Amino acid sequence: MNSAEYGRMRDAEERQWWYVGMRALSLALLRPALPARAVASLDAGCGTGANLERLATLGHATGIDLSAEAIAFCRARGVVVVRGSILALPFADASVDVVTSFDVLYHRWVEDDARAVVELARVLRPGGVLLVRVPALKMLWGAHDEAVHSRHRYTRAELVTLLRHAGLEPVRATYANFFLFPLLLARRTLDRWAGRHGSDVGFLPGPLEWLFRSLLLAEAWLVERGVSLPVGASVFALARKP
Repeated sequence: MNSAEYGRMRDAEERQWWYVGMRALSLALLRPALPARAVASLDAGCGTGANLERLATLGHATGIDLSAEAIAFCRARGVVVVRGSILALPFADASVDVVTSFDVLYHRWVEDDARAVVELARVLRPGGVLLVRVPALKMLWGAHDEAVHSRHRYTRAELVTLLRHAGLEPVRATYANFFLFPLLLARRTLDRWAGRHGSDVGFLPGPLEWLFRSLLLAEAWLVERGVSLPVGASVFALARKP
């Protein structure tokens, strides 16, 4: 990721509609799968650390990232983070209960996403869960993908297949950003025609921030009640290690 992108992420991820909504969706999928006791968790590709802060409320949480900029932001938050690659995690086999990986597998530097998922599965204890989120659907490829060094946008079936090949048992898989999908598709199509460059990370006018955030929170409410959304700009999958 471009270094400047980490600064934009840090400024936005506490309040901007997409980050708030995606955290709500993540918790809607993760909460029912968690044991009653405190858990040891790993956020693989933790970025600037907002999700890692939330995981720390469930027990002992550690983050890992390759970026020195991301690690600096995490340490400023006071969360536990180490530097390393998702392709060679510096953790023992079967050492954590929960692994999360949000918008990491799609990056260009993850040359082998299947190998990365095998690594994520390796560090899980039997019965532990992995929650993964990646950008969805090639038709949504646009300027933002170039800005954040994307390699691929996934279908739900592709992501589920990766988890199965790593020996994991899929529990849930759903698209997200369903209600805004037509608007996002139109925006990305226009961007390609216009040759637009740059990231989508940033704040919208207040009323739109409220509306978009409310739509994602409504999706989280549906997902927590067992609804799997049929299309969207992101795809989540939750899997358990036998």
